[in-house]
Amino acid sequence: MPINFHSKPLLAALLALLLSACATTPGGPHIDRSYSSENQDSRAQFLVLHYTAIDWEKSLRALTKGGQVSSHYLVRDEPVRSYLLVDESRRAWHAGQSFWAGHTNLNASSIGIEIVNTGFVDTPSGRVYAPYPEAQITEVIALVKDIVARHQIRPERIIGHADIAPGRKQDPGPKFPWKRLADEGLIPWPDMEQVKNKIALFESLPPDAAWFQDKLSRIGYKLPLTGQMDAASKDVLSTFQMKYRPSDYSGKADAETAALLEVMLSPNGMLLVSPIVADGAAGAAPGMAPAGEAKPYTSRW
Repeated sequence: MPINFHSKPLLAALLALLLSACATTPGGPHIDRSYSSENQDSRAQFLVLHYTAIDWEKSLRALTKGGQVSSHYLVRDEPVRSYLLVDESRRAWHAGQSFWAGHTNLNASSIGIEIVNTGFVDTPSGRVYAPYPEAQITEVIALVKDIVARHQIRPERIIGHADIAPGRKQDPGPKFPWKRLADEGLIPWPDMEQVKNKIALFESLPPDAAWFQDKLSRIGYKLPLTGQMDAASKDVLSTFQMKYRPSDYSGKADAETAALLEVMLSPNGMLLVSPIVADGAAGAAPGMAPAGEAKPYTSRW
């Protein structure tokens, strides 16, 4: 059958195909886009969670105007809504000087989520952190799930600003419910039965400073291996405790913290909940635990 070149839909389709296969910008390179390599992955290897430490209006202004700081997303508190401020394909300026598990300058390899939250105030009785509204946390979890699914970010690479800059940063703070993310199958969590069983051991044989420094550095934190429980080591301990033991984040090298560290770096010490698919069906892959149940997860810190 002869091709009807007078057909407008056919001409439009042929033109679109030609433009997609070969870029012909005057004076520019002629790029053929008809092939794509299988050997690639997402630019985004990490997901970093922050709080803004200021209210909504100030947060929006700080992250969109000339303050030399930005983030891919901003999650408002009232009304709850997620705003895309920087396209995921571009670098946002949210991490600053940063380190995690041998990786530095995480702006180049991460997606940042800023959560509107006023952070903390120092009072005569101590530092007080602001709570997160339940609806805002639900929105953050939904946003994290969406980003992780599209970029295949590993569970142990969903981290807080404090993790990558301990001492210098505290966000998202001890009020952020990391355990909720674990319950949703987003991050691994230490097997708390194993932790309970090891507390007595560390109460009778408390580890020294070098032991704590070694364990924390193996998880991913940056700290000097001085063998002394110095200020930098206490900052890292406090950051770790904010995440995994928020009831006490004094930075004290106690038995429970030691038990958490020991379990997290032990075989089968970390558990990951198998996610529930959107429609509520199980949908677990072969060899995986049923949806909503935990199975051992080997973190590649």
